[in-house]
Amino acid sequence: MDILKRLSHYREEEEKLYWEGTFADYLELLKERPWIAQSAHSRVYNMINDAGVGEVNGKKKYEFFSRQLFGLEEALEKLVEEYFHPAARRLDVRKRVLLLMGPVSGGKSTLVTMLKRGLEAYSRTDKGAVYAIKGCPMHEDPLHLIPSHLRQDFYEEYGIRVEGNLSPLNLMRLEQEYGGRIEDVMIQRIFFSEDRRVGIGTFSPSDPKSQDIADLTGSIDFSTIAEYGSESDPRAYRFDGELNKANRGLMEFQEMLKCDEKFLWHLLSLTQEGNFKAGRFALISADELIVAHTNETEYRSFIANKKNEALHSRIIVMPVPYNLKVSQEEKIYEKMINESDVADVHIAPHTLKVAAMFTILTRLKEPKRGDIDLLKKMRLYDGENVEGFNSADVEELKKEYPEEGMSGIDPRYVINRISSTIIRKEIQSINALDVLRSLKEGLDQHPSITSELKEKYLNYISLARKEYDELAKKEVQKAFVYSYEESAKTLMDNYLDNVEAYCNKVKLRDPLTGEEINPDEKLMRSIEEQIGISENAKKAFREEILIRISAYARKGKRFDYNSHDRLREAIQKKLFADLKDVVKITTSTKTPDETQLKKINEVVARLIDEHGYNSTSANDLLRYVGSLLNR
Repeated sequence: MDILKRLSHYREEEEKLYWEGTFADYLELLKERPWIAQSAHSRVYNMINDAGVGEVNGKKKYEFFSRQLFGLEEALEKLVEEYFHPAARRLDVRKRVLLLMGPVSGGKSTLVTMLKRGLEAYSRTDKGAVYAIKGCPMHEDPLHLIPSHLRQDFYEEYGIRVEGNLSPLNLMRLEQEYGGRIEDVMIQRIFFSEDRRVGIGTFSPSDPKSQDIADLTGSIDFSTIAEYGSESDPRAYRFDGELNKANRGLMEFQEMLKCDEKFLWHLLSLTQEGNFKAGRFALISADELIVAHTNETEYRSFIANKKNEALHSRIIVMPVPYNLKVSQEEKIYEKMINESDVADVHIAPHTLKVAAMFTILTRLKEPKRGDIDLLKKMRLYDGENVEGFNSADVEELKKEYPEEGMSGIDPRYVINRISSTIIRKEIQSINALDVLRSLKEGLDQHPSITSELKEKYLNYISLARKEYDELAKKEVQKAFVYSYEESAKTLMDNYLDNVEAYCNKVKLRDPLTGEEINPDEKLMRSIEEQIGISENAKKAFREEILIRISAYARKGKRFDYNSHDRLREAIQKKLFADLKDVVKITTSTKTPDETQLKKINEVVARLIDEHGYNSTSANDLLRYVGSLLNR
């Protein structure tokens, strides 16, 4: 089996990565590769950067997050640039607990899981290699072996700062096993693994009455006290708490603010001083990134409690709101469906888009500006061109409600409703109407939706339905027009010839008779009226088109069908208007004649071949558009 060969190859690769040597050997490694002595925060930052950084609309896009998190570019840029980057440079923010705050199913847990899995993989690369004192349960940094009075000299020679003190156990081992000879202490390469509890830990609060602080800091091994004679002997202590095991890497503090206060006080010392108290020992040094997550309600309650003031300044809060872009929300649904057992069900084009529209509308706040409605705002946020608005308007809209995206419908609800639709219909194809119907039915079962919210959400479902009606009509329009692009191009070229003649006050030559004729005003108006260009505005619109053509020509580019959004829309609507009666008759006839049947079959074939439908969803679409046109 191929999988057995691959397992064998994986094992061989793991063996090649392993390294073991003395502290003296480790220092030689440091001369060649000083980056292996990086801090936990630095390792996380470099891991994210090494995966690649791009730019989209002036915002940084981190490839590390791009496969799992969608529409959170701004939040992620803030997280990396305002927390990870300065923390990696040893600035004061590294002495803070990172608290991700946001609504349910907004991506907080996914983000932390990505960091954990990323660190596991990164520790197997050259740039992410981690070395520790061999046999240490806390995977301690070998540089802790360097005595305090030599650290300045070490910095001057190697350019590496050493922070933290040798743990009680390794201090004892240094004396008893190595006779104080630091250069002989054995060092090994370690690989982060949450399953093996190496460099990655997870702490989850449970019943405060029964949960023990030992879950965080380790505990005394009573079975060894008789052997070692004292509770203060480090060999009689289990360094197996989450803070011990997460040393050098990351610890996730799940639902941190639900935790009993006595657990949180340990974080004060760890974050500020880089150490914590365990058993009857001196403070134990630990270098780890502590990341927690919570929702907004719990955070507000935590802030309101005066007893927590000491912790407030030790926490950096990073909001993780819901995504507010329709196209990115679609990707979230696609990802969740692909991870399920219904990935083979045919989902008709625009189904997920329409569901995403409804979801995004529930998360947006009503604009304060009178010239922008919720639908325009939704389109602007998604990067669409909306006539009369630009990127400055988008930035202004975002400033109106800084907390936007912290409420609304979560992706899990939508996926649950899509799943319900698939299971209930028991067929291999669903469309937008099926999902909208299911979303509507589900509002009654949603525990946190008030009657007032329900009314609002029903209105958003109606808006999404109207948007789908337009999408459906356009889809059928494209399929009905034979050689659609060629027909559109011919109509546009004809329009542009007439516009050019009109603006330059010249006549056109008839291609058949050769006689000179005036620009076809009727043709031009029939196209311009499709997008609401009034008689008074027609001259300005035509001149704008001519200026655009000239601008393209100067840059050596060809002005084509996709060069002007409003003109393209007008051409599409004009073509569809000319065909409307044909479409209406063909799609609504219960017993089509031979010609009509041939046309329907051609359209269905085109919808399947060029637009991503199957035979069921294509026929459903035709019937629906026929009913729309007959209203």
